[in-house]
Amino acid sequence: MSDVKAFIISRVVNAPRDLVWKVWTEKEHLMEWFGPKGWTMPKCEMDLQVGGTFLYGLENPDGMRLWGKWVFREIIPPEKIVMMNSFSDENRGITRHPMSDKWPLELLTTTTLADRGDKTEITIEWKPINASEEELAVFNSSHESMNQGWSGTFEQLEAYLPSIQ
Repeated sequence: MSDVKAFIISRVVNAPRDLVWKVWTEKEHLMEWFGPKGWTMPKCEMDLQVGGTFLYGLENPDGMRLWGKWVFREIIPPEKIVMMNSFSDENRGITRHPMSDKWPLELLTTTTLADRGDKTEITIEWKPINASEEELAVFNSSHESMNQGWSGTFEQLEAYLPSIQ
């Protein structure tokens, strides 16, 4: 059996933790910055409570749309969110990654926000859940790509934060 190599990325942003919590948990803010660079979020629904979901549709400049879903397991404002993260369809069904049919269906995701003076350190940890050997191998080999994706997302967050401070 393959070992799961958790994907972990951190970034310190120039904003207080309460503000970062707000833009991470309110749909009108998420719609402005969340997702890969160059993509927009034309649709989302947020139910921020344990057992609730965040369903979102992302669209690239060519009109390709993909859906994602978070199901919240633990929420400790303003410091921690634990959720199941998956690709989805617009009806909340779990689907395969649109570009990799060997990507794990579900990832246990922990997002932590830590005070760093007047800044905030954001740490994301992803671990596949109930994944096959093949899915674990794909996940373990995709860390560089995940790092690039999250780096672009963090850049968008950093560009958005000054507009609401």
